[in-house]
Amino acid sequence: MQTTTLGLTPSFGFGDRTGLATPGHIAAMRSTGTSIAPIFAQQSIREMSRTSRTPAQVMADAARAVDASGYCNETGADADHLKTEADIESTVSAGFTFFTLDPSGDVDADADSDSNAVLMEKVVQLGESVRWMDRFIGTRVKLAGNTSIELDEMSCRRAAVKYGRAIDTACRLADCVSRTARAANRPYEIELSIDETPHPTSLAEHWLIASRCREKGVTLISLAPRFVGEFEKGIDFKGNREAFVTSLVDHARIADELGPYKLSLHSGSDKLSIYGPLARATQGRFHVKTAGTSYLEALRVAAREDASLFREILIASRLRYSTDKLTYHVSATLDSAPDPTETTDMGILEAEYLGNWSKVPAGEGFTQPGRQILHVTFGSVLCDPVIGSRLRICLESHPETYREVLTDHFSRHLHALA
Repeated sequence: MQTTTLGLTPSFGFGDRTGLATPGHIAAMRSTGTSIAPIFAQQSIREMSRTSRTPAQVMADAARAVDASGYCNETGADADHLKTEADIESTVSAGFTFFTLDPSGDVDADADSDSNAVLMEKVVQLGESVRWMDRFIGTRVKLAGNTSIELDEMSCRRAAVKYGRAIDTACRLADCVSRTARAANRPYEIELSIDETPHPTSLAEHWLIASRCREKGVTLISLAPRFVGEFEKGIDFKGNREAFVTSLVDHARIADELGPYKLSLHSGSDKLSIYGPLARATQGRFHVKTAGTSYLEALRVAAREDASLFREILIASRLRYSTDKLTYHVSATLDSAPDPTETTDMGILEAEYLGNWSKVPAGEGFTQPGRQILHVTFGSVLCDPVIGSRLRICLESHPETYREVLTDHFSRHLHALA
């Protein structure tokens, strides 16, 4: 597998937490005939840690499937949610080409609700590191269409406090990507993730962040804002779609003005109801990132081929849910899905925990809360010496079933984007 940079071509990331999903991803690409560029090797450092995999293993698993299938179109490789220089060095060494920088640990989310007095105290504490923001105060940015961004003093100060340190971190990590990739004679492109915050990214924040990155010499290929609405793991978009689309159009205009770069939709799994608006608003300059949905389809294989294993996975996942959900954005409760010890009908359990496409309207994604219970407990299941081993044996014993469910699942995703 020869990975490369994809530029502004629309792209789709297929996360694979088992190392066995790529054949199904390739089949989905072929069945749709889409011009969207695939990223088969995509994994965050957090996911690698929870599944006991290395960057080299992630690349090797994807490469093995690509080479065996004879797939020869361009493909990227996404080292997702990078937070340290050590993570960058290990993923460059493994051959990744798309580097998603995640400075969320340095975002001051309290700035959204801080009083003006507290905000100004923080500005003083940050000192020279946020002085660059001063020159934007009083600026009025006119976007295409009728939208204007008023950069008054308090909006600039609030953005400086909220994102000042994070921007510095992102620029430092971007410099590390550049140095390390150039030293290894490897192609690279950079995505900036600012989506893991409680509140949506305002147009002013997007403008200021992208402007600062450009000033610091960081060329972004894509940026992931925190969009309007709820982007919970494992289910379709929740919220006001009209408000989402209105905001999306303006974010796309900023990306066009300060780039151009793609807008990236993280937690994109199953958000089919907003795929069409995303593709139209960005005029095809988008990146969609999925991760846990391929793992969920692996569990569908267990539900169909090894009922006792699927029931054990449900029980184990429910026991781990309260702990494993803490680092994810989900709202499901254990009461929102049936207790597998009290329900014997496997059809009901599969439908309640994984969803049934035959009951989903065209252009929509799954909404079953049970999916979230399974989605966030992947590490506990895959690393369990007994259950994890049995799941892998099940998938290796039924590769055609896994390929079939993945082809169906992702063909719907890709068609919705096209």
